[in-house]
Amino acid sequence: MADRLFDDAYLAALYDLWYPRPLRDDYDFYLPRIMAAGSVLDAGCGTGTLLADARARGHAGRLVGLDPAPGMLACARRHADIEWVLGDLASARWEGEFDLIVMTGHAFQAMVEDADLAAAMAAVRRALAPDGRFAFETRNPAVRAWERWRPENASTIAGPGGEAVTITTRVTAPFDGRTVSFTHSFTGDHPALPQVSGSTLRFLDEAGLEALLSAAGLTIVERYGDFDGGPPSAQSPEIVVIAGVA
Repeated sequence: MADRLFDDAYLAALYDLWYPRPLRDDYDFYLPRIMAAGSVLDAGCGTGTLLADARARGHAGRLVGLDPAPGMLACARRHADIEWVLGDLASARWEGEFDLIVMTGHAFQAMVEDADLAAAMAAVRRALAPDGRFAFETRNPAVRAWERWRPENASTIAGPGGEAVTITTRVTAPFDGRTVSFTHSFTGDHPALPQVSGSTLRFLDEAGLEALLSAAGLTIVERYGDFDGGPPSAQSPEIVVIAGVA
């Protein structure tokens, strides 16, 4: 089942309403780092909200958003003062061009296979300037966030036209030591609904992340357990990593 949440134009338009900017503590973590960097690549940029926020706050350097989903890029391209590229890291051919590369919104976890992860990290290494940084997060598998992805935790939001849209999440393949698969069901009074979007996410622990980055010529220089900058622990909700060229 395709991940229609990102490809479909209507569902992509729902994304920022479901995860509005004031609630994005991940953006609050990454934004100061973006503002301090001369050239920035947002890999898996989605609707482009983060880079648009940086530009609105006065970032005068190069901002590039990369995403493989046409629905998301269509939303992002409303902001004409930023470079938007349809594609993924594995196909990118930038060479030493970015002071900072970010992956937010758990986009890192959408790379499921070992080969895809290795290719993406190699692309990050190529694209970073010698003193550049790669900042991203992934959910801590020890916390088992997927156990809360249940129908009884459904939420209802106002859609683009003010219509009520109910979003129900259901795990379809439980954690097998590597991945979790699940669906989001979208229902409401709109011609584009109902729809179902299927996703699979990869969960790596700290040791797995360190090995992956090391193999690509990257080294972890900072790590946190949440977006407030707290130290990592077994119960931290996130594994937040800032890596540099080894």
